[in-house]
Amino acid sequence: MSRATVTLPQDLLTELMTLVGARSKTEAVITAVKDEIRLRKLARIKAMAGKMEFTGTADELRHGDNRLG
Repeated sequence: MSRATVTLPQDLLTELMTLVGARSKTEAVITAVKDEIRLRKLARIKAMAGKMEFTGTADELRHGDNRLG
């Protein structure tokens, strides 16, 4: 884990700690960063909606993998 010094407004940090239910400033910031990463990944996945083409049926996609025997 790396260390970083960040200057944040106290009221913002206090509100963040309350919203995420964190017991420490570090926990609050880690939770906020993880949530932001998750939301941005989700947005990228949603942006791909309708841009991928599947030639098989849903049942084939679910059960058609013959690699496992």
